[in-house]
Parts: sequence; structure tokens; C-alpha cells
Amino acid sequence: MLSTNTSKSPTIAAIATATGRGGVGVIRISGKDLLPFAQQITGGKTPKPRTALYTDFLDQNGNAIDNGLLLYFAAPASFTGEDVIELQGHGGQIVLQMLLQRCLELGARIAEAGEFTKRAFLNNKLDLAQAESVADLIDASSQSAARMAVRSLKGAFSQHIHSLVEDLITLRMLVEATLDFPEEEIDFLEEADAKGKLARLQVQLSTVLQQAGQGAILREGMNVVLVGAPNVGKSSLLNALAGDDVAIVTDIAGTTRDTVREQITLDGVPIHITDTAGLRQTDDVVEKIGIERSEKAVQNADVALVLIDPDEGLNDTTHEILFRLPENLKRIEIHNKIDLRGEQAGLQNEVSGSLKSGADMLIKLSAKTGEGLDLLKQTLLDAIGWQGESEGLFLARTRHIHALQAAQVELENAALCGNNQLELLAEHLRLAQVACSEITGEFTADDLLGVIFSRFCIGK
Repeated sequence: MLSTNTSKSPTIAAIATATGRGGVGVIRISGKDLLPFAQQITGGKTPKPRTALYTDFLDQNGNAIDNGLLLYFAAPASFTGEDVIELQGHGGQIVLQMLLQRCLELGARIAEAGEFTKRAFLNNKLDLAQAESVADLIDASSQSAARMAVRSLKGAFSQHIHSLVEDLITLRMLVEATLDFPEEEIDFLEEADAKGKLARLQVQLSTVLQQAGQGAILREGMNVVLVGAPNVGKSSLLNALAGDDVAIVTDIAGTTRDTVREQITLDGVPIHITDTAGLRQTDDVVEKIGIERSEKAVQNADVALVLIDPDEGLNDTTHEILFRLPENLKRIEIHNKIDLRGEQAGLQNEVSGSLKSGADMLIKLSAKTGEGLDLLKQTLLDAIGWQGESEGLFLARTRHIHALQAAQVELENAALCGNNQLELLAEHLRLAQVACSEITGEFTADDLLGVIFSRFCIGK
């Protein structure tokens, strides 16, 4: 069993590779003045910075634990900005645990989740948006998301934010300078084109917000629930969308007694689809658990696909399901099994209450033959506002969107300020700057940093 070092040692260590067997396993260490550390674990060898050293890794008695490569990165030219050592040995979990134990014996402690990246942020090796993109790159669920995460990691998003902040500072300087000369303030601001600068800032911010919104879609994806009466074809539609038999399909009504969740990728966007176990009252203990999970999935959904048998219409079961859907949840009515009715696939927009389900549109399709599935997939992307991957797009998070929206509100309020409200104008500009700077971490509460980095893996 690993004996942990519970002290708050400035030197941290962790296994940086994934759990399981592999050809190579990596231990990462970060701290100050790590050359003596390297010498003790190698039996007196002194590594050169940024040069691979092939060596045995020794225990306290001088016996070899493993052999492999030692890489030494001297501060500040390292990921964390501190001295960093990587021990690259064989990828078995036992030998990696033995190596990690040796690091603890030499004075290191086990790193907290995300602590390496947090140190990189605190040492100005990257800003907060870039730090978050490290986790986003690791967690990327599509090639598009991975490409966007790399752009954010390389600073594409941060550059937009820094540009906004610089322009806000310039405008603030103009406004606040005039407060010292009240008799000349109006002429001074007009000559400096303060209103024009503010208008251009609003356009610039709107553009960044739109791009960030697309990046957030690519990162977060969308949650879709399949709802409808038993045996209406929900499981068949899930299987058709997933391209595999992930849900049981039978002629027995109510076969699905628990939620079945599957993720597909459409144009790089992750779509999380949940086949619900029905939304109704029941005394069956097992079924009740499934229904509770279904209700939770519905509450978190962006879109509900409401499957209705057109021959039966809105029966009592369907009415009860619709009653349990949130009023603001976007609905798409689905008529499945068109192959049995001899109908054509197609889309019909809601007109004057023509769709009694409360849906915005109706799509006719066949999960069995695949007719209409491409139409449904494109409709889902349209529903979330996805415009397609474009050059320069970057990954963004919900907190980034909220910060940009807060800045947008402050600029809108600033534009409403009259000539005799310069102090109020200056305050709105200051708050807009603070909101933007929260994205890159220039103004960020410590508790938020704790939340962000706690979601990283231990070795990162």
C-alpha cells in the first residue's frame, strides 16, 4: 500500500499516465531545486536540462526499481515554471506505485488534482482560459473539439480577451481623465471619439461572444431525450441514431424500465441522447427508479423528441408525458414507422397550433429504414444553433459565456449614460473589464480556482 506524504511539501509528484497496463508509464515531479532529488533516485547521476538520461531508478537501498528515461526541465523553462522531472519507466501499475513511493520517501507529496497546471497558471506560464483548455483537450470527445481545445491552449481565445481588455482600458483612461477637467470633459470625449470607441467595443464583444457560444456548443454538446408512449419506437430510434443496438427492442410495451444513454457525434458536436423509461405514475419499485432518472434527464435536456403514433394521436399516456415536460423545453414531434404507412420522410413546421404536442415542428421518419434520420440530425444541430466548424474557432465554457454576457450588459449600460454621467460610465467600463478579465484569471476568486483545477486528473 502506498504510504502518502501528508506534509505540505513544495515538491509534488504523481503518476501522469492513465491507469492500466502500457508500454510506458510516467511519474511527474515539480518543485524547487530538484537536481539533488534526481541524483538520489539515479545513484548520483546529474541530468542535463532538456536531455534524456537513460538510467536505473533506485530505491533507498540502491536496488533498481525500474530503468528508463529521466527528463529534467530547469526552472523557469518548464510546464509549471518550477524544476520539473519526468521519470519514464515501464507502464505497469505496481512498478509505477513503487516509483511514486520512492518519490514520497525523497520528500515529495502526492499532487492534488490539477496541481501541476495550477502551478503553471500561478507562475504565469499560461492564463486561466489556457489552463482550462488542457483539461478540455484531454476530455475532447471529437476531433473538432480536440482541434478547438488546442487553439485555446495556444492562446486564440485569450488573445481575443486581451484585446477587449486593452480597448476597455484605453476607453476608461479617456473617461477617467476627463473627470479631472469637468469644464472640458464633453469636448475632450467627442474629440477622442469615445462614443465611436464604445460602439466598436460592443461589436467586438458581440463577435467574441458569438464565437465563444459556438465553442461552448462544441465542448458541452446537447442533451436530447426521447419521450413517448410505450412501444412507439423510442428504442428503435435510439438504436438508429447510435448505429448500434444499445437498447432492447421488442413488441412488448414498456420494455425499457431504465434510462438508456448514448452519445453520438454530429459534425463534431457531442449529442447525448437518453431513451427514457416512461414518465408516469407507478407502484413498481424498480420501474419507479427508472422513471425518476427519466425525469432528471428531462430536466437537464435541451431538446425533447416526442414520439407519437399518428394512428393513435395524443392518448392519455402521451398527455401525461407532455404534462411532465418543462414548458420551456424545446420539442420536436416525431412520427416514426413511415415505412409501414407508405409515407415520405419530411419536416413540417408548427403553424397556428397544428401540432397539439406543443412542438415547434414535426419530422416524419423511419428508424427501421433510416429515411428522415439525416433530416433529424441536421434539425438537432440547428436547434442548438451550431453553425459548423470554422477557422479560428476556439473552445469555450459556460463560465466564459456568462462572463462575456455580463460584460455585454455593462457596455449596453455604458452606452445609455448621458454626458453628465461620466462617473457612472467609468464604473460600467470598469465592471466590463473585470468580467472579461475573469476569463483569463486576472480577476478570479480563489474558490473558483479550486473548483476549476479540482476537475483535472491528478497527474495534470
